[in-house]
Amino acid sequence: MVIKNASVYTEDGIFLNKDIYVEGDCFVDSKDKVSDLQEIDASGCYAIPGLTDIHFHGCMGHDFCDGTREAMAAMAAYEASVGVTNIVPATMTLSEETLFGICETAKEFKEAGREEKSARFHGINMEGPFVSHAKKGAQNGEFIHNPDIAMFDRLQKASGGCVKLLAIAPEQEGAMDLIARRHDETVMSLAHTCADYDVCMEAFEKGANHVTHLYNAMNPYTHRAPGPVGAAADRASAEVELICDGVHIHPAAVRTTFKIFGDGRIILISDSMRATGLEDGDYTLGGQAVKVTGNLATLHDGTIAGSVTNLLDCMRTAVLKMGIPLQSAVKCAAVNPAKSVGIYDKHGSISAGKKADVVLLKKDGLVLHQVILDGKLL
Repeated sequence: MVIKNASVYTEDGIFLNKDIYVEGDCFVDSKDKVSDLQEIDASGCYAIPGLTDIHFHGCMGHDFCDGTREAMAAMAAYEASVGVTNIVPATMTLSEETLFGICETAKEFKEAGREEKSARFHGINMEGPFVSHAKKGAQNGEFIHNPDIAMFDRLQKASGGCVKLLAIAPEQEGAMDLIARRHDETVMSLAHTCADYDVCMEAFEKGANHVTHLYNAMNPYTHRAPGPVGAAADRASAEVELICDGVHIHPAAVRTTFKIFGDGRIILISDSMRATGLEDGDYTLGGQAVKVTGNLATLHDGTIAGSVTNLLDCMRTAVLKMGIPLQSAVKCAAVNPAKSVGIYDKHGSISAGKKADVVLLKKDGLVLHQVILDGKLL
């Protein structure tokens, strides 16, 4: 395959007019290495790498916590159809028994291999149960548990080592020990926390390097109490998730976050729930009732309960409605998340030797034109 006439996002973080060469399921660096000269005319399009969503719960009526291979397969198929070619779905705060079953099913799902035309499943983002009651957000308080190494190890074993990120409130008893002893095998992410600046900085020193949906479910940044936001800003190695669905964070706050952290440390996520891709109505998240109206999903008490926006739409919103440069938004939705979960060697850029995933967007409105997955038109 040769993709011609596109404005291509490069590893240097800029767009260049160039051809893209694909042999089999990988990119190659010259036309001489392409055996099948099928040509795709991408005039008027941007060509960007397939996106990676490392934090979403569900879509198309399914949730990762349904704990079935059918749900996981349906989610993977939908995500690929909207240009998200790599996924790390998230759990909720549930009982250990329920989480254990989800982990076992995730292991089986990964070992079975993905279905054609589906996003690649790379692991689990375990959001809960090691969170704070006071900042639980849409998490179910009944199942909140103090950070527990033995419990985490049981779940990690059940998943076959699939837990790639672990959300943790660092002020909770046992949190610092868990962070210190397991950060080499799992990304430790500060989340759903009442921790102040000093506690967050201690957690970063112990080995945490990630913050779950910055601003949401944590103390706000103020000039005398900078909290998790200020701590993450001061910790040069810390990366932060950002939900740009137009609901969770004001556009001005998004722009300010890019000024503070730069586009090298921000990871765009969708945090989407099962209503994503469907109509308004009544749904569930983590066993709790959720009302969806437009792009707003809330619990009965008005608490925001995830988003109903996929990652490509979040990226588009960041550019068209929040003033974030396209090249920065692409970096935060494709490059940075792939690096965060350790898959950038094969994904996240249009580079020779990597898997041939391309998302073609019309320059007019960034409308999705085509998804190319493993070197094939989706």
